[in-house]
Amino acid sequence: MVMSVVAPKRSSLSSVFSRVGGYYYGYYCNKKRCSSFSSSSSSASSSTPSSLMGNDSMEDEDGTMEMVQLGADRPKNVLILMSDTGGGHRASAEAIRDAFKSEFGDEYNIIIKDVWKEYTGWPLNDMERQYKFMVKHAQLWKVAFHSTYPRWIHSMYLAAIAAFYAKEVEAGLMEYKPDIIISVHPLMQHIPLRVLKWQGLQKKVIFVTVITDLNSCHPTWFHPSVNRCYCPSEEVAKKASLDGLKESQIRVFGLPIRPSFAHAILSKDDLRVVLKMDQHLPAVLLMGGGEGMGPVEKTAIALGESLFDKQLRKPIGQMTIICGRNKSLASTLKAMEWKIPVKVRGFEKQMEKWMGACDCIITKAGPGTIAEALIRGLPIILNDYVPGQEKGNVPYVVDNGAGVFTRSPKETARIVAEWFSNKSNELKRMSENALKLAKPEAVFEIVRDIHELAAQRGALANFPYTLTSSFTSLI
Repeated sequence: MVMSVVAPKRSSLSSVFSRVGGYYYGYYCNKKRCSSFSSSSSSASSSTPSSLMGNDSMEDEDGTMEMVQLGADRPKNVLILMSDTGGGHRASAEAIRDAFKSEFGDEYNIIIKDVWKEYTGWPLNDMERQYKFMVKHAQLWKVAFHSTYPRWIHSMYLAAIAAFYAKEVEAGLMEYKPDIIISVHPLMQHIPLRVLKWQGLQKKVIFVTVITDLNSCHPTWFHPSVNRCYCPSEEVAKKASLDGLKESQIRVFGLPIRPSFAHAILSKDDLRVVLKMDQHLPAVLLMGGGEGMGPVEKTAIALGESLFDKQLRKPIGQMTIICGRNKSLASTLKAMEWKIPVKVRGFEKQMEKWMGACDCIITKAGPGTIAEALIRGLPIILNDYVPGQEKGNVPYVVDNGAGVFTRSPKETARIVAEWFSNKSNELKRMSENALKLAKPEAVFEIVRDIHELAAQRGALANFPYTLTSSFTSLI
């Protein structure tokens, strides 16, 4: 299929729009039929030069440009919107990407982007640093989370952001020509959906939300215009329903975890050989998240004492400590003398191996780590949580009999020592409960459902995509 448009001068933003325009403009038209589109787009904004159009375009002598419609057999573009405000959003995005590749090969082209950081200005492009600062000062984050909970407050906040940055978000979205948009962040629904509505693409582009909070989540996760809202638990699904989403929009599959967690390739004994761990002693995994936060050092010292039998003068357990990006913590722990076998690690990309080799885990109540631990059947000792979105993860684990909560390093050490000695039955029971809660196939079920949505849409719809002027005045 061929279309003709005028090829005026280069413009940075409009070159983005015109690339998408050529992509979506999928109906038969000759130069005469497209003349109205050509004149309107040239008056509204400049189009992309032929050098940017590649093999899908050619420029005629009279200054018009022919853009060849991309076929329906091309890979569908999937744009995953995330932000590094906490490690869970990127981890979920990468899990979805890997699942698409595993299930459908080259049928989908997966793009993971933080459109706020790459396309907008302050404060959106600085959210990662702001979030880390507020989380370190927990009460500050608690106030921010709960004060924006009412709909009328966060609606005004999002409308204000849209008024400043909707055009930039439009550029960010449309540069990647998405057939499917997946949001894995609570602030990645409202403005992108407004952009799609304004462009007339809401019925063309599939938009889904994948919620990455297990239990207590902010209402900005829920938007009535999404095609699907994938909830990690029944508790979140109930909140989605109360917030106005229809039953047909809601799916409960679980939290998307990296496909490598879904099926154990090696047994625990084999993993311990690979990781050079003791083959006989039970093992505890101590984590401080990607940044090595929390009472890791104090807990490690307490465990070093409790897991050493002073009467028999031998260890009753071993410990692996994941320090994340906290190099100072790792150096301090490596310099210590230990009475038990200890491994100190930095930032790990293969947590499925370390979890698979251990018998229980100590961590803060991050949803991703909890979901991974459940898949591996690890009883969980939760020693902290971020106020707001992580608070509800504590009863989710404790009430389902998959773990306990304590902030005390000494209490944590005592519990682990009992699990590894006279309360091994309790450890076994919690491991069984963890496996009951686990949803290892969640990420595959999510991408299969999205694939079905794409199949229902079929090939690209034959309708024009018009290059738009800014619509911030309408918001």
